[in-house]
Amino acid sequence: MSQKLVCNCNGTMPLDAKALGVTLHTSLCRQEVGSFLKALDGNESLVVACTQEGALFGELATQSEKPLVAPLRFVNIREVAGWTQEAKTSSAKIAALLALADMPEAEPVVEVSYESLGRLLIIGPGDQALPWAEKLCDSLDLSVLCTEPGALPIARNYPIYTGKVTKLEGYLGNFTIDWDLQNPIDPEMCTRCGACVTVCPENAIDDSFQIDLNKCKSHHACITACASIGAITFDRVERQRSSEFDLVMDLRANPQMRMSQTPQGYFAPGKDPLDQAFVANQLLGLIGEFEKPKYFAYNEKVCAHGRNGKVGCSACIDVCSTGAISSLFKGGLGSVEVSPNLCMGCGACATVCPSGAMRYNYPSVAHQGKEIKTLANVFGMHSKQSIAPTLLLHTHSTGTKLVDALGRAAHLRPLQFEGLPSFVLPYGIEHIASTGLDLWLGALSYGFGEVVLLLSGDEDPAYRAALESQSTLANAILAAYGFDARIQLILASSADDLHTVSTAMSHLRKRGSLTALCTPAIFGLGNQKRETIETVLGHLQKQAKTPLPVEGVVLPKSSLLGGLAINKESCTLCMSCVGSCPEGALLDNLDEPKLSFIEKQCVQCGICVQTCPERALSLAPRLLTVEQRKQKIEINETKPFHCISCGKVFGTLKMVDLMVAKLGAHGAFAGAGMDRLKMCSDCRVVDMVKKEI
Repeated sequence: MSQKLVCNCNGTMPLDAKALGVTLHTSLCRQEVGSFLKALDGNESLVVACTQEGALFGELATQSEKPLVAPLRFVNIREVAGWTQEAKTSSAKIAALLALADMPEAEPVVEVSYESLGRLLIIGPGDQALPWAEKLCDSLDLSVLCTEPGALPIARNYPIYTGKVTKLEGYLGNFTIDWDLQNPIDPEMCTRCGACVTVCPENAIDDSFQIDLNKCKSHHACITACASIGAITFDRVERQRSSEFDLVMDLRANPQMRMSQTPQGYFAPGKDPLDQAFVANQLLGLIGEFEKPKYFAYNEKVCAHGRNGKVGCSACIDVCSTGAISSLFKGGLGSVEVSPNLCMGCGACATVCPSGAMRYNYPSVAHQGKEIKTLANVFGMHSKQSIAPTLLLHTHSTGTKLVDALGRAAHLRPLQFEGLPSFVLPYGIEHIASTGLDLWLGALSYGFGEVVLLLSGDEDPAYRAALESQSTLANAILAAYGFDARIQLILASSADDLHTVSTAMSHLRKRGSLTALCTPAIFGLGNQKRETIETVLGHLQKQAKTPLPVEGVVLPKSSLLGGLAINKESCTLCMSCVGSCPEGALLDNLDEPKLSFIEKQCVQCGICVQTCPERALSLAPRLLTVEQRKQKIEINETKPFHCISCGKVFGTLKMVDLMVAKLGAHGAFAGAGMDRLKMCSDCRVVDMVKKEI
């Protein structure tokens, strides 16, 4: 346990010291700073309930003679509780937030490394790119690619290229760019002597040392003037150029990389001079070695991307806005390949992954589960009423700013803005897109009344679509058990959109807290997504308001839960589906032609549907009971077919009948040849040899 320093911020927060079990300060950052200095000499770690003065407390801690037992931790109770309209009834929330701050930090994850030598490429029109090149060339190893002509500087202090970009990919320290040299003058070879400018009869060449092909009449006097240099060629064959850089400043109106989260080291500030200046300042700090967390963990063994050359699930590829995930097939087996350097940590891939092959790791669901379980338990212990709290999930960076700004607005302008109700517990995560069914349903099983996702407007459209789809699925699962919808989204237009969030909080306060769905669970959430979901479903099923019907409840098409519908008349039991299933949900029988299915194993990837040569299968997203889902059931069977010569089983009756029907009209199987279709491979060869003799 740690020592907790709580301040009511000059009496502006009506905190209940007795309910919180702490000594209450009034001016911890000013007159009572001695209490903080005294706490530094103690043998306990410190949690300070103030984020505004974090820099001050941190500086004082560094000046302390005694080393800290553990790093200082800060928690904001002011904007999210003490300055809200329900501050007087927020003791349970504050106690829960203090307990959360006291929990152990997540285990460290593997780091991804970058190395930049400061090789910068500025791309854009010459009149914009070249002035910035002049400013930065003394500090960076700089090159310029002019996509439109611009007056070239006389001194050749840095390489200048011209042309059209054909390919740009990579990340900090490892960008590769290809471009097409379209102008007859190659600026890499040009000495800017001006001889070509002087002799051109059409004045088609100016101080950009590029030929205006609309004016040029192909007198080629410039070629003669440049003969000793050889920079001008009208019939150039090799026009492709390529090079590598550490950093890219893209000043074009339509930049190459248009995703919402561009790779580290790539900047597209647009035409605004202030934005360009801000980027230029950032570039100066990007020389050296850098690290970031490896946000994901990938288990290829349970990936349902593809089998037998067929693509099934591509959810992670489709949702990734950074282009970090790509398809990979080897020997017919499909998996995905993730570039950790391109991954920006949104976590949407893990949210939409049906099998749990892609797992978010910063932090893990297991760690988050422990934290939200603590929030629910501590809130329940301190709450004077038997109410279920609401879990408000938001992105650490933008979401925290939005929530804090709302709290300040509610304090200063209470008639215009509504702060967080006393039962709404904010919980910041690395990115809002990284959370999914396992955490949401897990939170409900721990005693939360609902889960609210706060989107702050800077998310990629694909992320919003994914969260809306997954929340619809979650609510459909709850409805199957007879519960009302408990997962909702707040869609702010930007990080400054206080009115949308305030309106949502006002609605929650007027409605009041919801009752818990079930008695709080004691199990922990695991890192294996499907196992966690199965455990949570079992807990919800025991306390469902309505039992699931035998045939199950239909779920949306986005469901990762479900079964298979089979057309028994079309199915020949060729078992192609069994070989294609990546999860072992489909099983054959070594002794007789039977096709079995275990619904718990099915991730609704659809590879079996695409593999089936008879188009006899279709997905059936649904929710059955946990017991039904575990059972192995036979979904089709037929009689075996015995070789008419030796009697050995070599196929199914239905398969041989289909083969005879399709090939019987072919000349190769006329007469006695028809019987060979009914023989095993060995007997067929013997029969052919006998006929030849």
